[in-house]
Amino acid sequence: MGSTQQMIMGILMWVAVFAVFYFLLIRPQKKKEKQLKEMRETLSVGDKVSTIGGIIATVAKVEEDHVVLELGPNRNKVPFEKWAIGTVEPKKKSE
Repeated sequence: MGSTQQMIMGILMWVAVFAVFYFLLIRPQKKKEKQLKEMRETLSVGDKVSTIGGIIATVAKVEEDHVVLELGPNRNKVPFEKWAIGTVEPKKKSE
């Protein structure tokens, strides 16, 4: 009788450890990935973005897997992969 209780307690302990890892590590990471994907899918021409490499630019063209960014005072157009977009500056509301 004692060994079955120990086995059940051991299984319950591992289930509890997995639940803690899921709610503290896995779930928040998946939520963040989902938000990044949505942000990258809703890019539009004229958005000010920052790449994961620190380049700040304006979106000139949006394609399926790529975006073309305008850089610098000469407005040079450079293609980037969508996954390289780190943040999008929120648009200012016009009053």
